[in-house]
Amino acid sequence: MKPNVVVIGAGIVGLGMARALSIKGASVTVIERNSYAIGASIRNFGMVWPIGQPDGPLYERAMLTRSIWKELCLEAGIWNDPKGSLHLAYSELEMNVLDQFHSSVQGPRKCTLLDSSSALRLSSAIVSNGLRGALYSPDEMILDSPKAIKTLPNYLEEKYGVKFLWNSHVNHVETGKVHIGQLEMSFDEIYICNGPDFENLFPEEYINLPITKCKLQMMRMGVQPENWRLGPSLCGGLSLTHYASFKSAGESLEPLKKFIQQEMPEYVKWGIHVMVSQNSSGELIIGDSHEYGLTHDPFDKEFINQYILAYLKKFARFQNEHITHTWNGTYTKMTDGSTELILHPLPGVTVVNGLGGAGMTMALGLTHQLVLG
Repeated sequence: MKPNVVVIGAGIVGLGMARALSIKGASVTVIERNSYAIGASIRNFGMVWPIGQPDGPLYERAMLTRSIWKELCLEAGIWNDPKGSLHLAYSELEMNVLDQFHSSVQGPRKCTLLDSSSALRLSSAIVSNGLRGALYSPDEMILDSPKAIKTLPNYLEEKYGVKFLWNSHVNHVETGKVHIGQLEMSFDEIYICNGPDFENLFPEEYINLPITKCKLQMMRMGVQPENWRLGPSLCGGLSLTHYASFKSAGESLEPLKKFIQQEMPEYVKWGIHVMVSQNSSGELIIGDSHEYGLTHDPFDKEFINQYILAYLKKFARFQNEHITHTWNGTYTKMTDGSTELILHPLPGVTVVNGLGGAGMTMALGLTHQLVLG
């Protein structure tokens, strides 16, 4: 008889758990308090971003996630754009980091160090003035995350028979039982994937844990004319100090960090690094900032958006730069350097959380490894 399993939360972590548990042979129910996922899983660039993960198990997990996404995109008809990424360098300090990172690359990575002419051929959006060179990685792919996350439940329902209970708020969990108001449901195993709403269930478990929340601000530019496409996603030099993978650049990273701290203190204060991707409609997704704490102002800070746009203009320009949407999102973040949080507060109850801003890049691989090995 199939195990009867429930997953609480229909974001990318919860959907990843539902997929993996179904493949293992469980009968899966997903409970989501909203009528569809509206959290961090849809408020992002849509980037599957192995370039940001350090060599070893985390990079391998990112590449596993990428392969699962490719399978899901093919089977469920989800749009994707596997054009890779370009990290652009406009100073000697930035170019040194790219050079040292490229020299340190291990195993299956296929990064290429480019001169300015070669980089400019990959995207007409790149600002040519002052460009020293770039690092190209073919691993990255873009999804239209709001559309992808909406499509996956139907796919999981049709392929594996996963049941979805929408607009259903779980207010209590015990071994073998889930409570939705006065309704009690029984399950063999319970998985909680509730992201930044982690205090809603087992709040006592989180009191002494190194966990916080990160608020980020993002924007969208309108559809570009004549079906113009960006090519690879583009990143400025600030991203070299943001992603853990670039720590392998060694001593070359410190002078860049020092320069940014001295010359751009507001960018450091608000955790700003600037990237741009393009969705299926041709709109450009731009961001982002990082504010940490358990409680956040629900409103966007306009000056942060202006900092982001000012820095973007240093490395990319577009025919249509009209901002059509601004928003913010919140995700959980481990403050001790951990890349995920796995808890077992009761027998038969597992919490999967704390992936930081890497949900689209890591969740499908992590859940696959947790369930299927």
